[in-house]
Amino acid sequence: MARRNDHTREELTALTLATVNDFLDHHSYHELSLRKIAAMVGYVPSTLVNVFGNYNLLLLHVVAKTLDSLSAQVQAQICHASSPREALLQLAYCYHDFAMANRYRWQLVFEHNMNGETLPEWHATRIDSMTHLLETLLRQLTPDQDDNAIIEASRVLWAGVHGITLLSVDDKFFAEVPIDGKALIDNLLTKYLAA
Repeated sequence: MARRNDHTREELTALTLATVNDFLDHHSYHELSLRKIAAMVGYVPSTLVNVFGNYNLLLLHVVAKTLDSLSAQVQAQICHASSPREALLQLAYCYHDFAMANRYRWQLVFEHNMNGETLPEWHATRIDSMTHLLETLLRQLTPDQDDNAIIEASRVLWAGVHGITLLSVDDKFFAEVPIDGKALIDNLLTKYLAA
């Protein structure tokens, strides 16, 4: 095992998160444990607890990195959009594509549970940033709607896109012919926005 001074706290944080992300490229987080992660990075579990606080917070840091990656991809996609409507479609497509390309990281994002602990502000800010982007685009599309209507519409759209994405990732459409999740997203958004 590595000694505590082999890496700085920042280096050990980066090493641990990169190691877990690499693991999640091919395996579910259900196969992980604090002991397994510690062995993969060459430290004892108590060292990781000293760095992250507990196993739950370590996983939350992985979730945060995943959301940061998604956010960066979304920003890169929507900056080329010619209208708020196109930006909304690009946001939804990016959400779907990111989940398809990062299945196990995606699984962790939506299955991770704080088990009664308060969500840290650094993580709540990431979630707020993503929902705020969706709300901003809807405000641009429907400037006559009040804040409550915008928030409700944003959650309806997010729930629909998220549901389609989950079914796509798990291939659970139960249809005899292949179904394109992005085509379903396009159908949902087009009809919702028209209404």
